[in-house]
Amino acid sequence: MATRLAASEDLPEITDDYLDWLTRELAAHAEAYDRSGEFPRAPFDLLAREGLIGLTVRPELGGRGANLSEALRVLAAVAKGEPSTALILFMTYHYHANPHRAQGWPAIYERLAADAVAGRGLIGGLRVEPELGTPVRGGLPATIARRTGDGWAISGTKIYSTGSTGLDWYSVWAKTDEENPRVGNFLVKAGSPGVTIEHAWDHLGMRATVSHAVHFADTPTPLDHAVDVRLPQQWAAAAGDPSLAIWNALAISTIYDGVARAARDWLAAYLNDRIPSNLGASLATLPRVQEKFGEIEALLQVNATLIRDAAARYDAGSPPSAIAVNTIKYVATANAIRAVEIGLELTGNPGLSRKNPLERHYRDVLCSRIHSPQTDTILVAAGRAALGQ
Repeated sequence: MATRLAASEDLPEITDDYLDWLTRELAAHAEAYDRSGEFPRAPFDLLAREGLIGLTVRPELGGRGANLSEALRVLAAVAKGEPSTALILFMTYHYHANPHRAQGWPAIYERLAADAVAGRGLIGGLRVEPELGTPVRGGLPATIARRTGDGWAISGTKIYSTGSTGLDWYSVWAKTDEENPRVGNFLVKAGSPGVTIEHAWDHLGMRATVSHAVHFADTPTPLDHAVDVRLPQQWAAAAGDPSLAIWNALAISTIYDGVARAARDWLAAYLNDRIPSNLGASLATLPRVQEKFGEIEALLQVNATLIRDAAARYDAGSPPSAIAVNTIKYVATANAIRAVEIGLELTGNPGLSRKNPLERHYRDVLCSRIHSPQTDTILVAAGRAALGQ
């Protein structure tokens, strides 16, 4: 991956014009990576050259120290251009934005921060397993961390491992082999002995996330790379911290809203350029088309308002509850899907042709439904809270 100097005076100002440029540069790669299903190396090389990998690293460690609102602005621009890149990037942004990282990872954190500032150090959370599924719904992982003479040996399988072939670090959710097992995150350097990547990701959309299966067979990692390991009941007691829920919900909302906005922009150009011979004017002049396009605008405006307000509240120290922010994810992703569906209604067959990007945007935006927490979890929690149960 290309690197850049971390000097603050060398970093570009993140203006709206700059973000529009970034979207265009990334969009030039989107179709190729969708078709190949490869890790989006060229987009990440660009982000590295622009000094954007370490966006949320604290300034005293060479980063920009971006807050949630600022990070979402960049993620929105990246997602509008190449959304798989945005999904992989989000994980690294959140790891460095969490103020507890430097406290809980004292021996290694500064190394990770320096790598991110230099345009490397991509971190991905590997949590989902073939039998357990996502740990969000409860249960202990089958992946085991066994104590060795000088560290840990990790064994197990993780699936849906976003960024797998391009990550520098895996944060592996595993349990210890102790009499009273602890569970938590073990940092494993990509390419370590015993790591095998099974190219199992062959998905409807978001294909360049390379969310393959990663197998660990007695993979060694140093003792201090057990960066956040607790008893299960301690994790349950910490569940009230809304930080993870807020970053996850708003980032996922932003990324798929970005997909819908890319679809909206393509649709606007198509409707203005398409002049049927029996009409003698562009489709954009038809009141019915204008009405449906207005519906798209309304859906996306609601998304923008919800996401920006919640992020601003978080940055101001008055965050919404986890329940509230997860309902934003539910509404925003549903709105994004509906916005692209309206585009397909207006275009008919051309919108589903692979030569037009609307088909790709639709496949990508549908993937918003799979991210945790999923709809049933969100609505049950909201309903239970509203009913006082």
